[in-house]
Amino acid sequence: MFKGVNKVMRAYIYWDFVINSGWGLLGPVFAIFLLETIAIGNVAEGAKIAGFSTLFYWTTKSILQIPIGHYLDKNHGEIDDFWFYVIGTVITGLVPFGFLFSSVPWHIYALQILHGVGMSMIIPSSYAIFIRHTDKGREAYESGLDSTLLGVGAGFAGALGGIMAGYIGFKLIFVLTGIFTFISVFFIFAVRKDMLPKTPDHVHEFPASKTF
Repeated sequence: MFKGVNKVMRAYIYWDFVINSGWGLLGPVFAIFLLETIAIGNVAEGAKIAGFSTLFYWTTKSILQIPIGHYLDKNHGEIDDFWFYVIGTVITGLVPFGFLFSSVPWHIYALQILHGVGMSMIIPSSYAIFIRHTDKGREAYESGLDSTLLGVGAGFAGALGGIMAGYIGFKLIFVLTGIFTFISVFFIFAVRKDMLPKTPDHVHEFPASKTF
């Protein structure tokens, strides 16, 4: 499966698999957590909190990632991409632990804004690294491999998260999501020395979309 896939691409795919598996645990049960814990069983209030938490996350991410991407493109080399990638992943990993201590809607909104900040750093930097390091002539295969593994990880994790929420509760899910996110950082650090001192021009391949 990984035959002919270079070191940086393998690290990227492993990172994608681990972080999406972690957030896959949380994704299917997050709205239930909001309903039971934050809205205290009030369905209308829970739906409102879920909607606004989505708004705060996507708005923050969407507003910030364009200027961040523009900034990264103005700097030669991949070291800045690397550090935005790492720091964004760490910020994202803090969010599930924050859910452990959340009790009112504004806690959720603040954490979703923080999540949006982290992802706005991850997306431009990780995509840029993916694009530059995809093996020539294997762009479609490596994109498909990445998407397949993250999908399998997120799918099985989602089923496991649903079972865990029903029998154990949400706390362990939050802890595992955060731990998986932090573990994924090690795959990025493993290829730090492989970051390009100067980035090539005219590269047009695009990576698979994220689920978290």
